[in-house]
Order: sequence, then structure tokens, then C-alpha cells
Amino acid sequence: MLISDIKSRPVYERLSLDGAGRRHLVLSDAPRPLGEVIDGTDGAGAPLGYWIVAATSAVDAQPQAEAAPGNAAPVERRAFRAASHLLDRLSHRLAQETVGLRLYAIGEEGFIWDVARMAREAGLEPSECFTAHAGSLRRKVFCVHCKTVTSGVTTSLAVCEGCGAHLVVRDHFSRTHAAFMGVQADAEAPGELPAVEEVFP
Repeated sequence: MLISDIKSRPVYERLSLDGAGRRHLVLSDAPRPLGEVIDGTDGAGAPLGYWIVAATSAVDAQPQAEAAPGNAAPVERRAFRAASHLLDRLSHRLAQETVGLRLYAIGEEGFIWDVARMAREAGLEPSECFTAHAGSLRRKVFCVHCKTVTSGVTTSLAVCEGCGAHLVVRDHFSRTHAAFMGVQADAEAPGELPAVEEVFP
């Protein structure tokens, strides 16, 4: 991962499996071909579901395989009805993990930074958790006035779901809240709002 001119704003690179890891947990917020989003995998298999685990550094992407090529170690695949269900199970999974885990999160920014936060809370180091953006650019916006997070924002101006303020969506990003900062647009001139633009499709 790189950082943009705004230091808090993440910029993403393509993922690669970390050869130092003993186990690899790859999570996606939507089905995606594994080989399209992470190097070191076979892209000619079934789409990646919400959850795939490999016990070795060779992630097998074949649709019905139960072991990575050349290994007896099983590859686990699980699909969840929604990303929220995946995150609920992730907390239990991380509580059972030991040294050697590498965690990879692929998806929209709200999702991948929720995963990164949970990894941090579970004791993983930043070097053990990798993130890559895929899908919509829509944002979670953190209201600096009432601390409410509004999800699914695609425009330059958003109405806070907590206090109702019209917020300018900034590029400053909070890893703690997994959201971009939103500040009141008409704080100095009440009722005077800038034009709304669709900027995060």
C-alpha cells in the first residue's frame, strides 16, 4: 500500500502472497476471481467467494479441490450472505489464530478497513495485514460533529444520518473509523450549500 499526497489517504497496490506466512486468510466483500486480485494464485479457477483460507503459501483456486497443489493441507472456502456476516465470524476466527497468519482484505474501502481494524484489535501487526481496493468508490463518511458514520456515500455532499448536517466529504481518511471525514458545508453561512456532484461511483 502507498500513501497519496494527503497522508491519511490510502492508495493501493496489487496484492501478493507473503512467503513468510504460514497460513493465508483472504477475504472479499463480493465474489471475485482470485487470480485477478492477488498474485501467487491460480486465476483459472472458480470466483473467490467471501472467504478463502490456505494453510500454505500456495492458494489453490480450483473449484472443488480440497488441498493446495503438492500439499495435504486443506483449502477452506466459505461464502456468507453479506459482508457483515463475514466480519462477525472473522472476530471468532482471529481469536483462534496463532503466529504465522497473513490476512488479506479485498473490496470497498469501508470493508477492507473494518477488516484491518479487527486485525489490529486481535493483535496482528500492520505487516501481517494487507489491503486492496476493488469495486465501488462509494465511501463511509464520519461526521466530525456528532461522530456518526454514514455509509454508501457517492456524492461530494452528504447528509449525516445522525445530526442531519450537510457534510462536505473530504479525502482525509480515518483508519480508526474506517471512514472519510465529513465537515459541515454551511457552518459559516447557514443554508448556503455547494453544488452536489457524483464523484464516488
